Amino acid sequence: QVQLVESGGGLVQAGGSLRLSCAASGRTSSVYAMGWFRQAPGKEREWVAAIKWRIGTTYYADLAKGRFTISRDNAQKTLFLQMNSLKPEDTDVYYCAARLPRTVPVDPESIREYDYWGQGTQVTVSS
Repeated sequence: QVQLVESGGGLVQAGGSLRLSCAASGRTSSVYAMGWFRQAPGKEREWVAAIKWRIGTTYYADLAKGRFTISRDNAQKTLFLQMNSLKPEDTDVYYCAARLPRTVPVDPESIREYDYWGQGTQVTVSS
């Protein structure tokens, strides 16, 4: 089992920045990749970014390119999402997720491939 706890959400004005953190515990040595997703009430959860935990390869959804940066600290077992130039439409609950290795390649944005999820942290961007 892997436990994930997000933090760092809050209220920020448009154009501002926030840095989300996701602390991982438990059997973290088994984690292959981690990702950030977000979800607004009544909408489907959407992928934001992902990273391969050991080698650090990153992937971004179009909504994140140029504004968000995913990173990790292997020693601290922590995942980060640096969000800059925030817009009101970025207002969502942000979730981190972790997935185990698969025998075949999978798309980093595929929600169903993630095995563990955090409880989410609210990000609100005011106009």
